[in-house]
Amino acid sequence: MSGGSVAASAVGIAFVVVISVVVGVVRPRRYTSAAEFYVAARTVRPWWNGAAISAEFTSAAACLGLAGLIALHGASALWYPVGAAAGYVVVIALVVAPLRRSGTFTLPDFAQWRLGSVALRRFATWHVLAIGLLYLVAQLHSAGVVLRVLTGMPTWTGWVSVTLVSVVVTLAGGMGSVTSVQAVQYWLKLVVFTGVALVLWCAWRCGGRGGARATAGLEGFEGLAAPYGEALAGAGEPSLPGVLAVLLVCALGTMGLPHIIVRVYANGDARAARRSIVATQVLLGVFFLVPPLYGILGRVHVPGAREEEVVLLLPGALLPGTAGDVLTGLLAAGAFAAFLATSCGVLAAVSGAVSACVTRAGVGAFRFATAAVALAALTLTSLTTPATSVIGVLFGFCLSAATFCPLLVLGIWWRRLTAAGAAAGLVVGGGLTAALAAGDLAGVKLGAVSVYHMAFTVPLAFVAMVVISLVTPGRVPMGVDRMMARMHLPEQIAGPAEDHSSPGTDRSSRQHSPYIDDY
Repeated sequence: MSGGSVAASAVGIAFVVVISVVVGVVRPRRYTSAAEFYVAARTVRPWWNGAAISAEFTSAAACLGLAGLIALHGASALWYPVGAAAGYVVVIALVVAPLRRSGTFTLPDFAQWRLGSVALRRFATWHVLAIGLLYLVAQLHSAGVVLRVLTGMPTWTGWVSVTLVSVVVTLAGGMGSVTSVQAVQYWLKLVVFTGVALVLWCAWRCGGRGGARATAGLEGFEGLAAPYGEALAGAGEPSLPGVLAVLLVCALGTMGLPHIIVRVYANGDARAARRSIVATQVLLGVFFLVPPLYGILGRVHVPGAREEEVVLLLPGALLPGTAGDVLTGLLAAGAFAAFLATSCGVLAAVSGAVSACVTRAGVGAFRFATAAVALAALTLTSLTTPATSVIGVLFGFCLSAATFCPLLVLGIWWRRLTAAGAAAGLVVGGGLTAALAAGDLAGVKLGAVSVYHMAFTVPLAFVAMVVISLVTPGRVPMGVDRMMARMHLPEQIAGPAEDHSSPGTDRSSRQHSPYIDDY
């Protein structure tokens, strides 16, 4: 990279870091209880929440990786944003309103409230932790590689900077601060990536200097050389099975992502939660119009570049000189906004689930869990490579679909689900997904099963939950009819949702608690 490009990138990254800290830390809202700290007192407005969800979902993979996939694989990669949109349709149809009416705070909270099992809650918390760490490690690796390529700094500086900002924002004001930062970052990403794409498109169509490939700094991308290929379900395969696999992995994976679902709890009621998801669909629809532009430009002007190289190399290829340096700096700012938005959201969601499961001490426990999860993510990042993080993100997506998706659907819509059945489904779905991911890493291929993981793991997880629940009818929790009515009746009839699993509250002090402890 040229000196001007390095300077512009450093300024852009510094700007995003400062804005994130200012928005998240300066005068954060003061909450009166730990419960309010966890979910921003359930006062987040739908469109603001929709912007935060969109920022969280448009991570490094969406901002940089999707354009690279389109450049390398062509139109077949366009099914990924379509699958994401389909996922939110499924979420709004099956999950959002009942989950919000349950009055719980996290997915493990919901599992315990609905099925009356402390052991199941702990088991679900481990799954939340695994998915969250996979996402955090991927964001940190991407930040390190991008910072190294754009500025020449060591990769660990990218890891540490993203981690520190995420921890500071999360500790300052919990979900309220994280939501504000993410909403601001969504609009920053949308303006930056759209504006730069339009400038590059005009430069190409108006006869800009677009034949030379900017190869300087490519040595920083060796870690991203692992191909997505078969490990990315259906990537580059225009066949019907490939398309269906892409739609399935995106739709069901979206439904089960803990850091996405936790957003439902930040709204005041079920209607506001539905409106948040509608807002998310609109905002994501607007954002996902942009990556195809970069993909087309990359296919023409930076052929052969790796997936996450494409976007960052385009300004230098199309507009060498000062203009290209400035555009590269803007893209650096947008990329770091993506890293920080996803990292903050994942960190808050995972820390909330872990602290509520381990202890009921309140905000102090949440802050301790935040620091512990961040340290674990940094440790795992130092022990892995960017190539493994690509597979890790896919693993996290598949894991959420094969575990929490069946748990949510059956827990909300089937009264006969038992804790034993849910645990069996988590074991089958999570175990098969882990085994197939390990096989991918080891180079072991099992034909269609290795290519289309979720076409096998998700149905088997559903079957396991249903079968084991049917053979353990005595473990259907007491009060299940009341819980089903709470989830499915409008608030005007059932009354406002009770905070059944309010963090920081001793369970013995709760009246009419539906929990059935099974220590």
